[in-house]
Amino acid sequence: MPGAGKTTVAPHAAGLLGAPWCDLDQRIVARARQPITEIFTTHGERYFRALERAAMVDVLAEPPQVVATGGGWAAEADNIAAVGGRALLIYLSLTPAEAAGRLAGSGDRPLLADAPPVSRITELLQARERWYRLADIEIAVGQTTPAAVADSIAVAARQHGGW
Repeated sequence: MPGAGKTTVAPHAAGLLGAPWCDLDQRIVARARQPITEIFTTHGERYFRALERAAMVDVLAEPPQVVATGGGWAAEADNIAAVGGRALLIYLSLTPAEAAGRLAGSGDRPLLADAPPVSRITELLQARERWYRLADIEIAVGQTTPAAVADSIAVAARQHGGW
C-alpha cells in the first residue's frame, strides 16, 4: 500500500534528490488541528478525503517535492486524474502481510481498527489496486529496506520525472 513506511522512505528519497518532502497526512492533521483518527471519528471518511484532496491541491501548487500519501489517496475518484501529469506517481507495492508488518504498532490507521490487519488490508488492496495500477511506475517493496526503496524512487524520479 502506498503509505507504508512513508515517514522513513520519503525523507530519504528527498535527500537523495536534493528536494523537500511532505507527508500529506501530516498536512491534514496540521490543517484540521486533529489527529486522523479523531477526524474519522468526528467527521467521517468523506470529510477526511476532502481534506486530503485539498492538501494535494496545495502541494501541487508548490515547488517540486517528494510527497508521501496515504494508501487511500490514489483510490479516490479523480485524484490521479487531477494530478494531470504534474507529478510522477509511484506505486510502492507490497503484499497485505508485508504492509501489516510495516504498520504494526501504528495506531493512526482508522480503516484498520475494526478487523485483523492482514484481512482488512487484503480487502482494501482488492478495492484499490485498480487505482494504484494507474501510477506511472511501480516499485515492488517486499522485504526491501526503506533506504533501498528510497534509492529506487530517486532513480525513477531521475529517469522519468525530470529530477
